[in-house]
Amino acid sequence: MTDKSKTALAGVKVLDLTQFEAGPACTEALAWLGAEVVKVENPDGGDQVRRAASEDGVTDSPFFILYNANKQSVTCNLKSPEGRRVAKDLAAKADVVVENFGPGVLDRFGLGYEDVRAVNPSVIYAELKGFAEGSPYEDFLAFDMIGQATGGIMSITGETDGIPIKPGPNLADTGTGMLLAISILGALYQKLATGEGQRLTVAMQDAMMHYARFAFSDVISKGQAPGRAAEGFLTGGNAPMGVFPCAPGGLNDYVYIFVSRGNNRHWHRLLDLIGRPELIGDARFENAADRFARKDEIDAMLVPWTMERTKVQAMEEMGRAGIPAGAVFDLKELADEPDFERRGIFQWVDHPVRGRMKLLGWPVKMSGNAVALEAAPLLGEHTETVLRNWLGLSAETVRDLRGKGAV
Repeated sequence: MTDKSKTALAGVKVLDLTQFEAGPACTEALAWLGAEVVKVENPDGGDQVRRAASEDGVTDSPFFILYNANKQSVTCNLKSPEGRRVAKDLAAKADVVVENFGPGVLDRFGLGYEDVRAVNPSVIYAELKGFAEGSPYEDFLAFDMIGQATGGIMSITGETDGIPIKPGPNLADTGTGMLLAISILGALYQKLATGEGQRLTVAMQDAMMHYARFAFSDVISKGQAPGRAAEGFLTGGNAPMGVFPCAPGGLNDYVYIFVSRGNNRHWHRLLDLIGRPELIGDARFENAADRFARKDEIDAMLVPWTMERTKVQAMEEMGRAGIPAGAVFDLKELADEPDFERRGIFQWVDHPVRGRMKLLGWPVKMSGNAVALEAAPLLGEHTETVLRNWLGLSAETVRDLRGKGAV
């Protein structure tokens, strides 16, 4: 177990009123930094992804475990007056409250910002929604793909003449959660100087536009929406640039090659590496615009070279030659790569039901914050411990609350 007194967020209490991914990603980041994060869940099944994403509908899903590491779980029945009272009492003791329920849900339970601020004036109350308060869509529900669609991300992703595509990573969920976590850290720092809390709100739609700043430069410069550029740049053509097939020709046997538009050094190194030094200085290829105009010709030079090599061989040869290149690794390859385990990106934990599991931890290395990765909690695993430590309730009182169905 980590000595929480020596962590970055030592002593910070976070009440986690979140579910699915976006909110849990935010609070998990705070837990990885050493905050005491208490996740409040419905006694009847808890966070919906515990069971809904499970293989057997009974065991906590890998989805849930990956987004709720290093937390404690308390059950509170928010439909019960006693359960709402317990949740509000916990909120009164928290430094930070984070929620991502549907619009207005927690207000109906008496746990909205004004309700919590009435019992905890210095609280940092953080809300994550699909659409912003005041937006014409503020009452609409949203998941990751909705945030990506409405925030412009899908419009710039896909083949140049194809349909909009959702990127593989859950940018709207975890990406928005990270922006909120950063803002919470700023609010905590500000609170040290002012003693005051504040309300933080973020919408997935707004967050996705933040992540698309590079693409917005095209709107500024050209006054029109950028199109889709497949594996290339949105703001201008370049060659070579993109994925090239490698041996033995499997689903992800590709290497991404990029030659800078800023100068010809990468291009000249590439020509030398693939055995075409006679083209170094050839006027037909000496500026980015001309190379892009001859993209098919350049690609035809490269494909035979990459097809003679595996993606790792191609990446290593290009990397040693000073050419930007990256193998397209699939997630199983990454999970099996010992280097990530050696560096603590992947860590092993003991889950009480699933046993020994390899999970992803916090990727930022901090010399003054070493928080060991702990398995996600079982539903209600820490109810008695938290209610005794945070609220000073006796074991008898907790048993009484259980008997009433409040926790």
